[in-house]
Amino acid sequence: MKKFVVGTILWTLAMVVPMSAMAKVDVHVSIPLPPPIVFSAPPSAVVIPETYVYTFPDVREEIFFYNGWWWRSWDGRWYRSRHYDSGWGYYKGVPAFYSKIPSNWRNDYRDHRWKGYHWNYQRIPQNQLQNNWKSWERNKYWEKQHSWGVKELRHRQPQHSSPAQPKGHRERGGFDRPDRR
Repeated sequence: MKKFVVGTILWTLAMVVPMSAMAKVDVHVSIPLPPPIVFSAPPSAVVIPETYVYTFPDVREEIFFYNGWWWRSWDGRWYRSRHYDSGWGYYKGVPAFYSKIPSNWRNDYRDHRWKGYHWNYQRIPQNQLQNNWKSWERNKYWEKQHSWGVKELRHRQPQHSSPAQPKGHRERGGFDRPDRR
């Protein structure tokens, strides 16, 4: 009887130990999130002429607002969020609007110039932007009311990406940015 009990225990161990020793392969790829940007108060935005892309010119990092999303580039990757100060998630690729942003937009902002013309930009409180961006674009607010703040742009149309463009094709609108490809 002793032999039977010992044999049963050994047989049970022989069956259980290999099962628990089987390796479970589980691979996780973690993409780090950008560090938070601390704001003492909600920053004001400006619209970049001809784009319906908004940005915070007084914030060192480039943060853009387009089509209901906040966008931020960090460490060679793009992130987006519904909030300008939190909730960033990885976005695969480069947002389509980005090819329309001139690399020297900050200089233009600082100098109050756009394509050589006086740019009288309007500061937009963050809450106004969140509440009105969609109707502003739908009603062509910046073209009709303010000509983007640039008098000479009164009758020009904004630069939008056409959905009919072949994949990989991007018009640059004269803003070639080899550093951002």
